[in-house]
Amino acid sequence: MPIGIIVNVFSIFLGGFLGALGGRKMSTVFRNNLNMAFSIASITMGIYTIAPMQNLAAVIFAIIIGTGIGTLLHFGDYIKHGAEWMQKFISRFVSSPMMLDQETFDATLITIIVLFCASGTGIYGSLTEGTNGDATILISKSILDFFTAIIFAANLGYVVALIAVPQFLILMLLFFLAHLIYPLTTPAMLLDFKAAGGILMLASGFRIVQIKMFPTADMIPIMIVVMPISWFWTTIILPLL
Repeated sequence: MPIGIIVNVFSIFLGGFLGALGGRKMSTVFRNNLNMAFSIASITMGIYTIAPMQNLAAVIFAIIIGTGIGTLLHFGDYIKHGAEWMQKFISRFVSSPMMLDQETFDATLITIIVLFCASGTGIYGSLTEGTNGDATILISKSILDFFTAIIFAANLGYVVALIAVPQFLILMLLFFLAHLIYPLTTPAMLLDFKAAGGILMLASGFRIVQIKMFPTADMIPIMIVVMPISWFWTTIILPLL
């Protein structure tokens, strides 16, 4: 049973629902202060997961190549269209509080889709649970996701709860693929993979408070290319140096 995935998905759904329900009762100062708190939490988690990386050069190459692929394939545009579809779908059933202008709304929604669906912690946690049944990583992540969903839903509305659907599909796919993927990895590859996820979390933290609007959606392919690049670096390049 993917207990960790179920808990994580439910925490986002419940947090999004409660946040939209009580969003109007939260003061602007309260929401802004907690947004900054979650921003620094995301940045801190990013730094924490980046620190143990094994191959800096491999991760740097992954950032450049992955972002280049995402930009060429217009990953950001696809996610933006998906976000717009989710907003239109949820608006058929409930009216969401619109606390932001449309441009800020779209940018914020894309940020949390990436944060919830493509974080290194979530992907690594799903692979771990699929391999040995350890759900502790995802359950720990669920605590932060629950409160993050509440605060973002206060601004974005019920659409935040709907992010639980693509998140469930992505994490379950990784859960079932874990037995194929995990045996092909090495400890160094996993640490570099987590570091790449930490970089996405770091970029998301900057976006949350609009310090710098990194193209986090276009950066998602970093998570796909980092392990092959890490393997190539450790087995082919390093022995030649």
